Amino acid sequence: MFLGALVDAGVPLELFTKTVAALKVDARLEVSRVQRSGISATKLDVIVAGEKELPREEFWSKTQGREQGHHHEHSHSGHEHHHHSHEQEHDQDHGHSHEHKHAHRGLKEIREIIGQAGISQTSRQQAIRIFEALGAAEAKIHNTNVEEIHFHEVGAVDAIVDITCAAVGAEALGVDAIICSPLNVGGGTVKCAHGTFPIPAPATLEILRNAPVYSGEIQKELVTPTGAAIVCVLASRFGTFPRMKPEKIGYGAGSRDLGDFPNVLRITIGETLEQHSSLFPEEAITILEANVDDMTPQVFGYVMDRALQEGALDVFATSVQMKKSRPGLLLSVLCRPEDSERLKQLIFAETTTLGVRIREEKRAVLARRHLTIATIWGDVRMKVANINGSVSNYAPEYEDCRRIAEQQHVPLKAVMQEAIKVYLERKDS
Repeated sequence: MFLGALVDAGVPLELFTKTVAALKVDARLEVSRVQRSGISATKLDVIVAGEKELPREEFWSKTQGREQGHHHEHSHSGHEHHHHSHEQEHDQDHGHSHEHKHAHRGLKEIREIIGQAGISQTSRQQAIRIFEALGAAEAKIHNTNVEEIHFHEVGAVDAIVDITCAAVGAEALGVDAIICSPLNVGGGTVKCAHGTFPIPAPATLEILRNAPVYSGEIQKELVTPTGAAIVCVLASRFGTFPRMKPEKIGYGAGSRDLGDFPNVLRITIGETLEQHSSLFPEEAITILEANVDDMTPQVFGYVMDRALQEGALDVFATSVQMKKSRPGLLLSVLCRPEDSERLKQLIFAETTTLGVRIREEKRAVLARRHLTIATIWGDVRMKVANINGSVSNYAPEYEDCRRIAEQQHVPLKAVMQEAIKVYLERKDS
């Protein structure tokens, strides 16, 4: 569905065809226009060994009908990854031996297939990360090592094509960030190699830890493990639809037509509005505050450090005079809206406060970037802020300067001055 949406949004199909050829696997792509609940969408099928990918439940009923019990022959949903046990090996030795000499592919082999493909290094790394996310989830569920996880032959080819093309296509979009809405995982149960499981399947749920998910009225599997792994690696964050000016929209179709529920994945490509509306782009932030007057300073310092580790944008303390003339501290935590719940829990768990005040605010931020400056003592990163394309502010990264000052026994101020001097010479030249 993701690949179909990419093609619909303008990623050339030829890019995917070339990617499949570069992978040197026995697969080809087929593209078609279909209707899903009245929406015209692009359907992209991966054909492996002459067969199309099917939704998991259709695949298993078909396979069981054909093999009566030998349902390990073709894992063709592209979303079936089985821990390879001796039991299965034994099952395959009867009547299928010639077909099953190479019936499984481990992560090592998959890494090699993707590693040798003539695609960009970024795409290779992303594709391998997606497979590793998939393998790690399966390994945890089956209580085994990730390197022991095996993907069934046909399903593996399917997943290799799906995943590598997803990484290549995402890079081809050339966007700064992919933001994903909360995921409707579906409901009911699904049959797979190990039996019948509730939806979301265990591997899907494992991969989607910390992602916002929900279940609607559709009693089908709407997010597969492969889909979950693709989105968790490629999306830089989950959130509501951002303020943006949509430019291209693509719809990718799933295999099923679910009647009054459009079984499509929509991708919207555009520019975030903030960049156009102001010289100083604004972003929404959440501020969490708590007054504390009965806590030791050591614990307070620890809480501030923990909040920064947990993703707070900034943390500070202000001295305040509280009721009964007690001196106290006001803890302020600035964070992204999607991190506020986690940080609120941290404040309650680690401080003595009984209440946390929460407010949403906007902040204007200068565009920032890091440059690496080579000083006589070593590399220092320089933080450079821009207004309207011209540099308005620059400062050497404190941690880098401190490390050099300690290691080289040079005064910290000398390291900082040297970094600024080298930066300005480079800028002028």
